Amino acid sequence: MPPRSTPTARQQRLGYELRKLREQSGMPVQQAAALLGVDRTRIPNIESGRFGISAERVRTLAFNYGCPDTGLVDLLAEMAQERARGWWEEHRGLLPPALLDIAELEYHAAELTTSTTTHIPGLLQTEEHARAVFDTADPRLPGPDLRARLSLRLRRQEVLERDRPPLYESVVHEAALRMQFGGPKVARAQLEHILRQSERDRITVRVIPFAAGGFPGAGQSFTYVGAAVPQLDTVQLDSSHGSMLLDSDMQLRRYRGLLERLRTLALPVEESRDFIRSIVQDL
Repeated sequence: MPPRSTPTARQQRLGYELRKLREQSGMPVQQAAALLGVDRTRIPNIESGRFGISAERVRTLAFNYGCPDTGLVDLLAEMAQERARGWWEEHRGLLPPALLDIAELEYHAAELTTSTTTHIPGLLQTEEHARAVFDTADPRLPGPDLRARLSLRLRRQEVLERDRPPLYESVVHEAALRMQFGGPKVARAQLEHILRQSERDRITVRVIPFAAGGFPGAGQSFTYVGAAVPQLDTVQLDSSHGSMLLDSDMQLRRYRGLLERLRTLALPVEESRDFIRSIVQDL
């Protein structure tokens, strides 16, 4: 099997976690290769995500690395045996790979927590609102690109429609709720959509009002993607230059702490709904 030219973020994460386990055990590359009966060059390629690995071999390596965390090993083995192409692969070649990585992360998440200041979270956007947001891109998106991005965004939202969707929490600033992308009519429909979604099981929406003042992380939007085991959590940052994924232990601790701080500033759930309703009445 030829090496992958562009491994996905999830494939790279599997390799990264295997490398971390090997380095923690102190085992050299050559010895790890001998365990699998492969050339020593295969291990670095597995650890970079360029070569796949079977679930059985993941368990072999984890056992010999002395990893005691069965939950982590089970999830790594599950990642290794994924062979089906996800729906997001339909967009490969049409959109930047980073956008497809976001869809894949959301699809496999156990929990999703978003913090946004000036934009409504993508998973809560209506089609009209999303189209209006994409219309503001600079440089302006060509028609095919806009349609592809809109299609991806709407398909991503299906993760909340599954029989057992991930727990979803959105901490959204008042500024984002008052932005009128597409005009008052689109803005009203968008806020009413958020209210309906906030009434559903496993979805929580809380508002940080202007009155809360300044707060850490005010200038960025991010999603904390919780996995079945916390070691495989990921933070996805949004910026004007594209998406960035963070997964080091230090970075995860930082953003977990930041979310706790934001929750203390946000209104309770029912007060948040009343706050959104008051903005709707102003439109």
